[in-house]
Amino acid sequence: MPKKILIIDDDIDLVEAMRLTLENAGFEVIDAQDGEKGLEKALKEKPDLIILDVMMGTQDEGFHVAYQMRQNEDLQSIPIIMLTAVGQETGFKFDKEKDEDFLPVEEFIEKPVDPQKLVERIKVNLGM
Repeated sequence: MPKKILIIDDDIDLVEAMRLTLENAGFEVIDAQDGEKGLEKALKEKPDLIILDVMMGTQDEGFHVAYQMRQNEDLQSIPIIMLTAVGQETGFKFDKEKDEDFLPVEEFIEKPVDPQKLVERIKVNLGM
């Protein structure tokens, strides 16, 4: 049974590009275009891993979604990979080691994302 990946991102072109890459790597892909729909889908579908964009409706919508997931018993153990263009757009860099307490996700990947790197990071986070 393929591992299920939920992509929460408002960039349809990027979602479709990631979908092709992940489906070719043997994953099942579901998606949502905003945080609210993403939370609903996560609760309903129980994905094995979530790919979450930071900037959707607001500049930090992804963070709010991640915090809500971490506070939900059914979702809190699902690994989250956060995609962000924040570094490009603001110059702000996240450091998983230093900001761990503040960041409710397993890791950050800067956009534009390298498809093979994404597949590798997903496999690592799923223990594959």
